[in-house]
Amino acid sequence: MSNRIDSPGWISAFRGFYSPRADVKKLDVVSRWLFSARSVILIISMQAAMIAGILAYSAKMFNVLYFALLFAGFVIAHTTSNLTNDYFDFAKGHDTKDSPRLRYTIHPLASHITTKRQLAAAILVLVFSGLLIAGYFTLVHGYLVLAFLLIGALFLLSYDALPITLKSIGLGEIASFVVWGPFMVGSGYYIITGSLALSPFLIGIPYGLGVMSILVGKHIDQIKFDKGIGQHTLPVILGERRARWLNIAIIAFMYASSAILVFYDIASVFLLLVFLNVFALVPTLRILSREKPVGPPNGYVGWPLWYHRTSLRHNRMFGWLYILGLAIGAVATAFL
Repeated sequence: MSNRIDSPGWISAFRGFYSPRADVKKLDVVSRWLFSARSVILIISMQAAMIAGILAYSAKMFNVLYFALLFAGFVIAHTTSNLTNDYFDFAKGHDTKDSPRLRYTIHPLASHITTKRQLAAAILVLVFSGLLIAGYFTLVHGYLVLAFLLIGALFLLSYDALPITLKSIGLGEIASFVVWGPFMVGSGYYIITGSLALSPFLIGIPYGLGVMSILVGKHIDQIKFDKGIGQHTLPVILGERRARWLNIAIIAFMYASSAILVFYDIASVFLLLVFLNVFALVPTLRILSREKPVGPPNGYVGWPLWYHRTSLRHNRMFGWLYILGLAIGAVATAFL
């Protein structure tokens, strides 16, 4: 499994992690920030926005401007979450040189990309931009948009910023399922269409499970570190072996729930295209069923993330096939 990053730059920031052996000074300013913000994981918010957009198109209520603003809003919110997590984890003393966070990519503060004051200012700019988008949609669709905004903000703050965080009591992984699955797809559909419906929330379930699998994998990888700082993530509570089998069950239910959506006619039969993801599924299940190697393979970038990397790759391909299946179904419906 090769995770080599070629010619680090803007595009590669969305493809993989940055090797800790590489010279950060050789990166341009934009690339430094993209890697610092963990742009590789922003794809999950982009895919969630696309799913909401396709569902709006299928309902014949698609609006290009609304979709573009939603897409930007989701990416802004996710970037804010990543930078906020780094800000508070650094302030708490969690992001040290020996921490997993600093070993798989650039950290905005620990890698000396910026100062705490500058990072806080950047976060405020992102928050202000997100509020402008939310304010616009509130004027267009009404106060339910503000309710969605408040729920999203509560999840963001409670994950890592409050005195007792969701991540520290084994609820962070479940929160990721709710946020990037039913919540973002369902609320995104409403923001584009101005119409509230149950089916988008249900269609968000398989995708949300995929995002949960990524976070479970990551927390398995850093289980020893989290134990050392008193961070009770779900894998810490369950133990490494049980957490690996939980992740296998989560991934299995991604496919089972997709089939259920088709069976109950909530989604078209084209959604079953996700089963073509077998080429990513089989290696992922094989890796999750085995203990982690003692060290990284040659050329591997991102260590100590191992289960996280395979879960991320699997979910990325699942997401594209999920989007493709929904899109084909939407187009087929439009021409029938």
